[in-house]
Amino acid sequence: MLLLVIGDEARTRKYLPDLPIVGEVELKVVPRGTDDDAILAQAGDADFILADAISPVSAKLISSMPNLKLVHSEGVAYNAIDLDAARERGVHVCNNAGVNAGAVAEQTVLLMLACLRDAVAGDAAVRAGRQIQTKERMMVEGIRELGDCKVGFVGFGAIAQATAERLARWGCEMVYNKRAPLPPEDEERLNVRFEELDRLAATCDIVSLHVPVTDATRGMVDDAFLARMKSDAVLVNTARGEIVDQEALARAIANGVIGAAGCDTLYPEPVPADHPLLTLPPEAACRVVLSPHIGGVTEGMFHRAHRAVWENVARVAAGERPVNVVS
Repeated sequence: MLLLVIGDEARTRKYLPDLPIVGEVELKVVPRGTDDDAILAQAGDADFILADAISPVSAKLISSMPNLKLVHSEGVAYNAIDLDAARERGVHVCNNAGVNAGAVAEQTVLLMLACLRDAVAGDAAVRAGRQIQTKERMMVEGIRELGDCKVGFVGFGAIAQATAERLARWGCEMVYNKRAPLPPEDEERLNVRFEELDRLAATCDIVSLHVPVTDATRGMVDDAFLARMKSDAVLVNTARGEIVDQEALARAIANGVIGAAGCDTLYPEPVPADHPLLTLPPEAACRVVLSPHIGGVTEGMFHRAHRAVWENVARVAAGERPVNVVS
């Protein structure tokens, strides 16, 4: 049996779990970005594919691999995998649902605090010898405490719920929007309440995005959405860059439509140097906090994720149904 990995070889080998199936399967790793013809030439007889969460797995690959039984995302996202082609072939597609929830929740809170505390500009000011002047200015302008903020979650899956659990300790008022409200007992446990999306956008001090990329969510945070937000509100995106119209967000920041944005994900990836959020004028750029899509890539997450992948490989090799099937 052959497992094709589309991603980083050093990471793949570092996180190999101590499971019998690892010794029973040949491993072939190709770098992210390798074209389909080159992949097929090297591993066209693969039984399983493990793909970096942003690596495409095309219909051509899926339809051209006669032995293929499983395509597994290394992470939670699976929007780069051609699900229709997999269904047509009867190939399982799985992800690692929830595996990075705690890790991304930490990054989400970090970005909220960094925006509220103007951390990037503050760091630059101290390094430039403007510590006292900046402190005086910020005392006059005012610094909001996280516990005084109303936080709205757009989408309320594992990551948003893990974030809510952490924010409860700050005493935040928290609301959420998803297709179907939670049962009342879950809302009470998580200290949240359901709110319609338009009202959430209009009344929250922090709007945190936690929806997957679908036809319905792609570009959902557009000019109209941003215009509904409070002028001093913070937008946080630790989900996917495609959810936000990048040009619209740059305009909203530049024109003071919203107060700040904290983004762990932009679109496209890799992020080009001329991206609209990277080319803002200095007075606007300081109100955007960026991180390099590292919210979920902790060591603990990778240990959990790679063990889960190999456990699914073992299930499929034994003729069993894998877990976390998305298609």
